Amino acid sequence: MSPEGKRLLNIIILGFAFMFMFTAFQTCGNVEQTVIKSFNSSKFHGSGYTSMSVIYGVFSASNLIAPSVVAVIGPQISMFICGLFYSAYIAVFIYPLTWSFYTASVLVGIAAAVLWTAQGNVLTINSTDTTIGRNSGIFWALLQFSLFFGNLYIYFAWHGKAHISEWDTRRVFISLTVISLVGSFLFFLIRRPEPESVAPEGTEALLQADLGDSSSGSTTPLAQGRSAQALDAFKKAVQLSGTKEMLLLSISIAYTGLELTFYSGVYGTCIGAMNQFGDDAKSLIGLSGIFIGMGEILGGGVFGILNTRSRFGRNPVVLLGLLTHFVAFYLIFLNIAADAPIAPEQGTDLQAFMIPSVQVALLCSFLLGLGDSCFNTQLLSIVGFMFPQDSAPAFAVFKFIQSISAAVSFFYSNYLLLHWQLLIMVLTGFLGTLTFFTAERVVTAKRHDSDYDSI
Repeated sequence: MSPEGKRLLNIIILGFAFMFMFTAFQTCGNVEQTVIKSFNSSKFHGSGYTSMSVIYGVFSASNLIAPSVVAVIGPQISMFICGLFYSAYIAVFIYPLTWSFYTASVLVGIAAAVLWTAQGNVLTINSTDTTIGRNSGIFWALLQFSLFFGNLYIYFAWHGKAHISEWDTRRVFISLTVISLVGSFLFFLIRRPEPESVAPEGTEALLQADLGDSSSGSTTPLAQGRSAQALDAFKKAVQLSGTKEMLLLSISIAYTGLELTFYSGVYGTCIGAMNQFGDDAKSLIGLSGIFIGMGEILGGGVFGILNTRSRFGRNPVVLLGLLTHFVAFYLIFLNIAADAPIAPEQGTDLQAFMIPSVQVALLCSFLLGLGDSCFNTQLLSIVGFMFPQDSAPAFAVFKFIQSISAAVSFFYSNYLLLHWQLLIMVLTGFLGTLTFFTAERVVTAKRHDSDYDSI
């Protein structure tokens, strides 16, 4: 197999590993608030929104040390260990206790920072300037298949059930735990790119920490080199967070955190709380997740695999994502009751501004997924393009900003009515799109200057 073929295979394996892991984790996040409401136990007093807020809060802080962890133990082992923590979080729901629930939330927050930093590192190492857009799209599309399979299971398992029993919950989360473990072990199939790979020295050094040939060289210099890499990675993460390009992208990255919270945790809860959807309301949570996944997969395929960036640039894709989300937000405002995000286990009988429609609700799910893929594929592409030699610190900063935003959003989701949550996303999305356009213009100008200097 050619070196380019091996790099592409690594991207595909990476995508499948994340697909299995997040089939379990995203399905868990989509249904956990609804499941928690159904618990009738004096031993458990947790909140799905609060748990997710803890996860993303710890996630944001841990991003500052994640590049150092990846530099020391390498991305492959990092992703495997983190996958085990994800599996442990899901397994908590098999026999839920409040202390184990929130302890697992903290551990997953730490693991998530390391996992996504390692993922960005491996993605960049196995890409070039011409393939970063394609590879981002392939990875994103495979990742979003996770929304399809897990939620399809939820739809059939809970179809026609107005109340979720303890056995229903236990069976679902045992299955999800096993699926997550399968994804963790797939990371061992990733291999280091060929020496002629165009990956920059700084990023390849991180991969060598785990995938390199341990038979060459002495172990003492290697250990010292890893310590130096860890300190250097931390310093670079701090430096990159203050660069003009990253500051410009910070608002659009923050927006992806807000809408991540909404589509992955809040919107499904809203649908499940709508009594006017009938006894199938709970199973519609799974169907909503499927439609979100369809939108994500379509967006990842069209805007990543076809790599439209090379002809039209990233801006039109981001603008399409914004308009798609604005349409979805408006329809959700009309279709879903304002108190749905914070309704009790019995649900809500209130009506918004139209007769609640399942078809409109699922259309909005699709639009949420499509818009999210527009933003994320282009952000992955532009960050990988701007910082090819510092990919691990750059993606750590990316996830730091995104996770802070998601933590804040999950926190206020416990208290704010639906229309206020939608308004926050509209304002942030609009500002984020404007700043993304500016960042893209800066990157394009630098690329033209570089091309001119190389003549």
